[in-house]
Amino acid sequence: MSKDIVNESIRAKELRLIDVNGEQLGVKSRNEALEIAEKANLDLVLVAPQAKPPVARIMDYGKYRFEQQKKEKEQRKNQKVINVKEIRLTPVIEEHDFNTKLRNARKFLGKGDKVKVSVRFRGRAITHKELGREVLDRFAEQTNDISNAESKPKMEGRSMFMMLAPKAEK
Repeated sequence: MSKDIVNESIRAKELRLIDVNGEQLGVKSRNEALEIAEKANLDLVLVAPQAKPPVARIMDYGKYRFEQQKKEKEQRKNQKVINVKEIRLTPVIEEHDFNTKLRNARKFLGKGDKVKVSVRFRGRAITHKELGREVLDRFAEQTNDISNAESKPKMEGRSMFMMLAPKAEK
């Protein structure tokens, strides 16, 4: 949160003053504005320092800070953290194992996480890259009702992978 300039910290000689109700009181000197704020037992807060003349508002600074912090907390709460989960397959995966991995991927996608599906080639299996691509294509096809393929299958070292992202709710 940016540091607000309050009361005596305000250096401008003249200020455009706004009272508690949001009504403009016109351009006042800094000292005059501070006196008005003091009489009302409130603070003078600089709200637009770049304006000519700078704009200051008479308000309860403690209450203002509390409201700002509450807004920030609400924004942080509404942010969705997207995790990337990884599912590892082999080019010659058995049907039951495939279905188990598929079930886990569906669970992750249902929670809103992205899923990185990778096929690891071991030994001479690297010569049959088409088997790995078939496994990934089948995996993408069986999850396409709840996910979008964010990236097509691609090789990286001895493994082939693709990213699945959950479909946005309508």
